[in-house]
Parts: sequence; structure tokens; C-alpha cells
Amino acid sequence: MSFRIRVLGLLMVVALAATAATAWLTLRQANRQVQETAAAGRQEVARITGELRAYGFAHGTWEGLSPTVAELARDTGQRIRVATETGSLLVDSDALSGRTPRALSGQPAVLVDARPVLSVPEGKVPRMSLKRTAIVISDYRAAVVYAACLTRAGAEVTARPGATGVPRISTDRRPSQCREPSGTADPRTQQDLDALRPCESEQPIATCLQRVFNERVGATAPPRLEIRLGFRNESPPTLATAPTVAVAVGVALAVILGALLLSRAVLHPVRAMTLAAKELGEGDLARRVPVSGRDEIAQLGGAFNRMADSLQAGEERQRRLTGDIAHELRTPLANLRGYLEALRDGVVEPTPELLASLHEEALLQQRVVDDLQDLALAEAGALTYHPVAVDLRDLLEAARTAHRAQAEAAGVRLELRAPGSVIVTADPDRLRQVVGNLVGNALRATAAGGTVTLALNVRGGPAVVEVRDTGKGISAEDLEHLFDRFWRADASRGRATGGSGLGLSIARQIVTDHRGTIEVRSAVGVGTVFTVVLPAAPDGVGGSGAG
Repeated sequence: MSFRIRVLGLLMVVALAATAATAWLTLRQANRQVQETAAAGRQEVARITGELRAYGFAHGTWEGLSPTVAELARDTGQRIRVATETGSLLVDSDALSGRTPRALSGQPAVLVDARPVLSVPEGKVPRMSLKRTAIVISDYRAAVVYAACLTRAGAEVTARPGATGVPRISTDRRPSQCREPSGTADPRTQQDLDALRPCESEQPIATCLQRVFNERVGATAPPRLEIRLGFRNESPPTLATAPTVAVAVGVALAVILGALLLSRAVLHPVRAMTLAAKELGEGDLARRVPVSGRDEIAQLGGAFNRMADSLQAGEERQRRLTGDIAHELRTPLANLRGYLEALRDGVVEPTPELLASLHEEALLQQRVVDDLQDLALAEAGALTYHPVAVDLRDLLEAARTAHRAQAEAAGVRLELRAPGSVIVTADPDRLRQVVGNLVGNALRATAAGGTVTLALNVRGGPAVVEVRDTGKGISAEDLEHLFDRFWRADASRGRATGGSGLGLSIARQIVTDHRGTIEVRSAVGVGTVFTVVLPAAPDGVGGSGAG
């Protein structure tokens, strides 16, 4: 898989995971906090209304409600405004805390009714129940007035519902309290009046009893309340940040871990290539990097190894070239030196034959040096070419004429098969050098009675020149070295085979510079075929002819 695809896939997975985790956390946290806020709001409302109703149930009046409202506002954090149904304000928690009352929120008012719920038997109601209900109503009227009286007097009042739901009022006794004969108690308030008997010195209680007597026939139940909670523009509850931060940290850690794994996958082979390149630069040409996979990193490692192979092969070729040059020049130069020293010492007579041999040897060494120079220039791309329109048929004819004497001396038949003219754009001198090298090698490899053929044809566009011989051929293991410098098929490297061993290397470079190719096919005992393919010039095929 491509390294780029792996990187994109990893980043996409991380992004999707982060998005999904954030969305899930936000939705879950929002739902939970909404539920918790709603539940807390219901609990606060239930507590506020429950305590206010209990206060009205127990005290029979809303007087003295301020401490209870202040405590509720402090415990719940709510702004509480208490008013009657008629709109009469009783208490406001903002005013109690010394704050300017804030504007009310848009929430509807909550009603609080302190009146008891009458317990009526299920099914058919007997007449006695109707009578008892009327008595209960009278008792409630009296009990409520009594409770209000006690509240105004500062007594600690408690209430519990009786069997019919009417509150039974009671208060704690104090040491200073005393009893009066039960006969003096009002029968309407006999329920729990025996729990508290005012002494004659307790004027507030006496006043209360008098007020009970005077007001019990009036409307005594406390009015219903309208409770308003909160204020306008109140800040809504915010989401908790801890889980969000935790998930963000988790996603960041996942991204960091993914980045570490990715960097390890990338940097490990890069580090190996850096070390290998350093050792390669220090001369260790056998250094390679391990390659696995098929992604861009593996391709880079493969390219590095191929570069190292090329450098090593070039270095080996350079060493081999140096050795070959030394070998090619050492023996003939030693011979020249020996003959010159012998001539100088008078050991050998300077005959015309000896001088001609020495001159031929000097020319051979000059040719080797010239070939080396041509090869170096060709490989460096500095070999000079003068391209013109060249008729390959004429060029092959000239090559046959030039080598005819050599062929006749060797007893080899030299033929030309060119059915027509083929024009290419090339340097004619360099092409003659290529063809002459191939023909010379073919003549040397062909025994007397054999044939060397120069053929010309067109393969659907490019021009094809073939040099075929019926010589001894070249083995398959030697073919791959055929274009190496100073290589000869003759292992003895004797000069009987002729040539400097650079001709084919130069020929291949010249053909390559002409945007062509050179190939060889050979079979031992059958012969060898060299094929040169060159791009034909436009309209480069001429008329037919024979050679």
C-alpha cells in the first residue's frame, strides 16, 4: 500500500475518532446535565413549595415567613418572590439580602395552598360523615386562628394532620408554663389546648386567646401564594469541562501515538539510508539498506541500493580499466624500451625490418591512447559529432571496399545486401568507425572459406544495419561482457586476435549518442550477428540497388 495512502488513512481515522468522541461526549454530557438540571430544579421547587406550605399549614398565617424564605434562598441559590393571589407582595429574597429586586423571569408562578385536604371515606358517605365534616370545618377555622395567634405571640408551633386532615396544633412547654382547670378552655380549641396553659402573667397568650375568640368566626385560612423563582437573564447552567478536557487529552494522546508510530515507520528506514549513505561516502561501496514492502519508502530504499550497485560497478569498472590499461601498455612499452636500449648499447643492429616493427608497435599504442580518449569523451558526452544526411547503403559499400583487401587475404567472402538506399541523420565518420570495427572483428573471427555479410533493411521505420559472419561464434557467458572495455573473447589476450579491446565499447557509445541501439546474437560454431538500429530520417528510404 502506498505510504501516502497510509498517512491519509491514519489521519482520517484519527479525525473521525476525534469527531465521534467529541460529538458523543457533548451529546451525553448535555443530556445528563439537562436531566440533572431539570431534576435539581424540580427538587428545589418541591422543597421551596413544600416548606412554604408546611409553614402555612402549621402557622395558619404567612406572617413571619421572611426567615424561612431567606434560608431557602440561601440553600437553593434561587431568587424567591412570595406574593398572594391578589398580587400583595409578602417577601422577596433579593430585598432580604439587601439587593435591589431584579426583574422576574418568564417562568410561570407556582401556587402554594396551605389549606388541608379533607379526608372523605370512599364509597357511600353516611350522614354522620356529613355532620362530622361540618364539625371538622368548624374545628379547622378555630385551629387556624389559634395557630396564627401562637405564631404572632412568638411560640414554637408544630402541626400534624388529624384523622380528618385538619391540623392538630401544638407547641413545646416551657418551665414557666402552668395549667388552668380544663373547664375554662374553649370547647372549640380543646384539641391541644391542654398542651399549653398560659399563666396570668403571660399577657401575649391571653391576648391571643382573646383574638381567637373574636376572629374564629371570620375567614381564617391563609390565602394561596404565588411563588416566583429566578430572575430575568439568569445564566443557564454550563456543561462540565472535566470530561471534555479528558476526551481532548485522550484524542491528543492518540494523535501523538499515531504520529510516533508513523514517524518510526518513516524515520527508521530514512535513518538506515542516512547511515548507509555516510558509509558509502566513506568508501564502503558494499553497503546496502534492507528493503521491505512496496510503498514509497521501499522504492526509495530500492533506488538507493541500485545507486550503490551502480557506484560499486563503476568503481569496479574503473579499477578494471586501470588494470587493463596498465596491462595493454606494459608489455609493448617494455618491448620498445628493450629494443631501444639494445640499439643504444649496440647489441642489436638497426635493420629496416626492426625499425618498421618498432614503428608499428608505437602506432598500436597510439591507437590505444586515441581509443581511450574517444571513449572518455563519448561517455562524458563531449565527443564532437557533425550530423548530416547519410545514405547507409553508400556507407556500407565504402566499408566493404575498405576491408576487401583484408578479406581476400584471410580467404573470407565479404558481401553487401542493401536492396535500397536508407537515409539517416548522423556523423558519417563516426558511423564508418562503428561499421569498420564490426567488420574487422567479423573478419578476424571468421576462418578461410567463411562469409561476412553487410545487410541493410528498414523495420517499419528505423534503419537496421546487420554485420553477419559464419565464424566460430561467442559463448553465452561471454556475450554479457562483449561490450566491456579491453575484453576479448580470447582468454590469452594475445594480439593475434587484434584490436585494443575498446572498439565495441566505443561503437556502442557512438550508436547510443545517435539515439540508436546495438545488439548481438551468437551461437558457437555457427556465427555472430551484430544489429545496429538507427532512427531513419523523414522520407529516408530511397530507390533500390544492388551491391
